[in-house]
Amino acid sequence: MFEIFVNLHLLVPFFLFFILPVLFFFFTSKGWKKKEADPTEPITIPKPYPLIGHYLALKGAGNRRIQWLSDMVKISPAATFTLHSPLGRRQVITGNPANVEHILKSHFSNYQKGYTFIHTLSDFLGSGIFNADGSTWKFQRQVASHEFNTKSLRKFIEHVVDVELSDRLVPVLASAAAQDQTLDFQDILQRFAFDNICKIAFGFDAEYLTPSVERSKFAVAYEEATEISSKRFREPLPLVWKVKRVLNIGSEKRLRSAVKEVKEFAKKIVREKKKELKEKETLESEDMLSRFLSSGHSDEEFVTDIVISFILAGKDTTSAALTWFFWLVSKNPRVEKEIVKEIMEKSEAPVYDEVKDMVYTHAALCESMRLYPPVPTDTKEAVDDDVLPDGTVVKKGTRVTYHVYAMGRLESIWGEDWGEFKPERWLEKVETGKWKFLARDSFTYPVFQAGPRICLGKEMAFMQMQRLVAEIMRRFTVVPVVASGVLDSHFISFLTSHMEGGFPVKIVPRQTSN
Repeated sequence: MFEIFVNLHLLVPFFLFFILPVLFFFFTSKGWKKKEADPTEPITIPKPYPLIGHYLALKGAGNRRIQWLSDMVKISPAATFTLHSPLGRRQVITGNPANVEHILKSHFSNYQKGYTFIHTLSDFLGSGIFNADGSTWKFQRQVASHEFNTKSLRKFIEHVVDVELSDRLVPVLASAAAQDQTLDFQDILQRFAFDNICKIAFGFDAEYLTPSVERSKFAVAYEEATEISSKRFREPLPLVWKVKRVLNIGSEKRLRSAVKEVKEFAKKIVREKKKELKEKETLESEDMLSRFLSSGHSDEEFVTDIVISFILAGKDTTSAALTWFFWLVSKNPRVEKEIVKEIMEKSEAPVYDEVKDMVYTHAALCESMRLYPPVPTDTKEAVDDDVLPDGTVVKKGTRVTYHVYAMGRLESIWGEDWGEFKPERWLEKVETGKWKFLARDSFTYPVFQAGPRICLGKEMAFMQMQRLVAEIMRRFTVVPVVASGVLDSHFISFLTSHMEGGFPVKIVPRQTSN
């Protein structure tokens, strides 16, 4: 026993002073380059190596890691792939709907956000609803669910969207059309979404879409905090970003500064709202923060964290979905014609009735998100040992990811024509000759998650997207400036998906005459 102790005693410093620095240099080095993969070669699952696992293959994928993991899922038995991470860690990646239902519903209590996810985002999101488990999450979910189910909030959101469209987005697009200006449409949609969610969450007008207004420090800081926090997940060795955080250097120094800006700004608004509530006994505002405070939830940390989380949920998801939607529509004139026809038929209807009956547009949005989901992957952590329906053994502490992007590309789910942008796969014709929407179960199409954590704002997101699509496509045609290249190579993801390099377009007034 003494001999074993001595050997271990010698092994620890050897690991700390020799192996660990080598690994640290290896994982942080930018000098290593992998030979470009030959697109004509068949895709195969690479062999994991001792200590580093699949690191070389993942490193070689670069910004295409979403696509690489999707390929691994597609060629794996039962659409489940085990990723070997450095130092012996493993992560299960699945696109199997039975596994998704197991994780998100039937064994929900065994698959939590987990320590890794919560710790990685805790600096930014604190204990907000999207970074919480157990009783903390359950309480916030109940509070938020109550507010989301009120008609008054839905009306308030409709009003916010309508004002932002008519007063800002349409004038920006009209000006670009008149001046033959090229716009980064992804940036425009992100700014539109940010203004909307800030009004809905805080009652604060960020004026992010207003060309003459300088970008607010809050908006800039929020963008930087989101990007740096999400990049922590890409570090093959978490120790890298943790060391940088302790030393307060590089990206972690910038993150600390950005988070401080976001938190201080949010708390300032919370205090102002609380003061207003104390003076007037009831808040006239209908934003979510005012609703939380008016219902008795006055703890500053609680309301700050939950509202910051909701901004994250609404900031980039709808803009990401709309970016890919307009890209796909521009490549499919037949689909564009059908959408415009539907919009023109509904043009005289009230806003709510208009979007409610836009069945083909709704189907086209679903189809776009099938191919390019705003959140392409989602990860849980196993509380205890388990076995997935496809037979995959999951050990306690293992991270399990359901790959939404891969699921939208599985022939076993969508058929041989899965690569086509085809809204009709969501529709059927009824006796009257009109379209009827055919929903997919949320475990086959988990774009909005599923089970107890299913997205609370799903219906409101569709309302916002359909309203924006109707308003833009009634007036303008969105024409990509650069149409060449392989589409998948442009799809990248942080916490949400993006079009790499932006989406440059020309805005052309639509000719309404037939």
